[in-house]
Amino acid sequence: MLADLTIKDFLAETAGSAPVPGGGSISALNGAIAAALTEMVAHLTVGKKKYAEVEGQMKTIATEAAMIRERLTEYIDKDSEAYDRVFSAFKLPKETPDEQVIRTNAIQSATKEAAIVPMRVAEEIGSVMETIIYVAHKGNQNAVTDACVAMMAARTCVLGALLNVRINLTSIQDEVFVGMMRKKADELEANAIRVEQKLLDWVKTKL
Repeated sequence: MLADLTIKDFLAETAGSAPVPGGGSISALNGAIAAALTEMVAHLTVGKKKYAEVEGQMKTIATEAAMIRERLTEYIDKDSEAYDRVFSAFKLPKETPDEQVIRTNAIQSATKEAAIVPMRVAEEIGSVMETIIYVAHKGNQNAVTDACVAMMAARTCVLGALLNVRINLTSIQDEVFVGMMRKKADELEANAIRVEQKLLDWVKTKL
């Protein structure tokens, strides 16, 4: 599994000639990194007298961020697996009319899944971006820049994952599905950009 590789091996695998791991897996990795940094800032806050007032919230955030980190780590492989299913569908036989129908349906189904997987990645990390602002504002101020890096990684995750959503939507014939996914993608992208900018504008007033 990709997630079990060392950092060096994962980077080498990414740099190779195979199409996976690609942008989708890297987006999920960015999301996992964002969650890990959020978790770290929360842990650095817990146990400090200066931050006793928010200790309970930080413990909860650390627990929730850990779960999100684990799920996004799994999506590093799930994204590559989704691509492989699309590729396999294109290799199905198409000599007879029946085979053509089966192949087309398989391609459409696999491509839908290849759009759904990165959408879930974007939704997963998008849900934690306001929490990153909270840990930046209320958490250990010695780690405020770590929270900012978490935010930038989260934004990269969202925008990168949504690019994968959109490129798959161009091949999907279900117009209702495409319209729904595009609307959701636009909302997630706009929110990610807005929330990141809000934190970066704030931190400039502190550093």
